[in-house]
Amino acid sequence: MARQHVILGVHITNRVKCVPDIQALLTKFGCSIRTRIGLHDVHDDYCSPSGMILLEMCGEKKAIKKLEKKLKAIDGVEVQKMVFEH
Repeated sequence: MARQHVILGVHITNRVKCVPDIQALLTKFGCSIRTRIGLHDVHDDYCSPSGMILLEMCGEKKAIKKLEKKLKAIDGVEVQKMVFEH
């Protein structure tokens, strides 16, 4: 049976506003997240208001779909999913 490798890309347009809700979800679904990588522009005098989180998912498909749905429901958040079969 082929195994799925699921990556969720989470684009956040307003980090200050959205991050508390996103962080609460990531904590709630923590056992379904194998790897989490945060990306945003940072300089000495500037921190980008937008950013991206890459999530390598594991566990039950039902939990992954539920997290994806809840993230998409947050205003200012866009979610894209990549699924690799191997």
